[in-house]
Amino acid sequence: MARIQEQNKARYVSQCLELAILLEASAHKPGNVSIVTDFERTRYEHFLASAVATSSSFESAAMRGLNSSENKRSFELGRSIKECVEDIATWQHGGNTLLGTVILLSPMAIAAGMTLAKKSFEVTSFRRNLKVVVESTTPEDAVNLYSAIEIANPGGLGKAPDLDVTDPASKQKILDQKISLYDVFKIAEKYDTICSEWTSNYQVTFDIAYPFLAQRLKKDTAPSKAVVQSFLEVLARVPDTFIARKAGIEKAREVSLEAREIVELGGAETPAGRKKLREFDHELRRSGNLLNPGTTADLIAAALAVCVLDGYRP
Repeated sequence: MARIQEQNKARYVSQCLELAILLEASAHKPGNVSIVTDFERTRYEHFLASAVATSSSFESAAMRGLNSSENKRSFELGRSIKECVEDIATWQHGGNTLLGTVILLSPMAIAAGMTLAKKSFEVTSFRRNLKVVVESTTPEDAVNLYSAIEIANPGGLGKAPDLDVTDPASKQKILDQKISLYDVFKIAEKYDTICSEWTSNYQVTFDIAYPFLAQRLKKDTAPSKAVVQSFLEVLARVPDTFIARKAGIEKAREVSLEAREIVELGGAETPAGRKKLREFDHELRRSGNLLNPGTTADLIAAALAVCVLDGYRP
């Protein structure tokens, strides 16, 4: 009976994270794929298929979290990320859809399992467990993440000054020097917000995105409006590093300033805000989606995951 209960908890975690991805993907966020906007190669349906594809890996990761208090086996976080990306690649043909989201949500799956193993879900305990998970990574986890990136083949990677993911020698160097995945992210935290989320105990997610989003979800009947407003708030405060890698940090800051203007106009809640939002969306989609705020979308997915785990239902 106890085993069945654990499996149900792991499945519950997976369902929460899958719902978070679906809610994030459905909202019409400026510069991103949504239910009403596609990219040339990637459509909304690709995100739906990708969300479904995450379920098995998230459930397995949650189960490892549930069992962590019973034995000392590795969380195998890198393997979880790699397997999740592999599953996504087999379920759709739209290219990289969720790599950043998977990197953020996979530790959450384990941490949620750890939290539910001892008590009902509680955000403070969850965040504390999340810190344990990311700081417990191994060199093998790092190698598996590099393999996941190779599979996803995301655009706009650029070149890293050390342990570059496109350098074939990086994996062996990681193993030889016993560099954990957390250590790799410490190297990259200054120029990649996904990495800095791991090393800062998800500072943007918990200190900016989640509180704002949770408040908006209580206020707005339609979750899509709450998601868009939260997206604008985060983008206004945190320049998108996906844009920075492709177009430079100054352009990323310009985009954030425009987001701030829309927030001050009322965003999707006022005629002036909606007009500016439409113009902003059009601007970000020019030049082959060079200015796609993809990292901000990943952060909103993470904040939605916290909300859903904490009991939010649309």
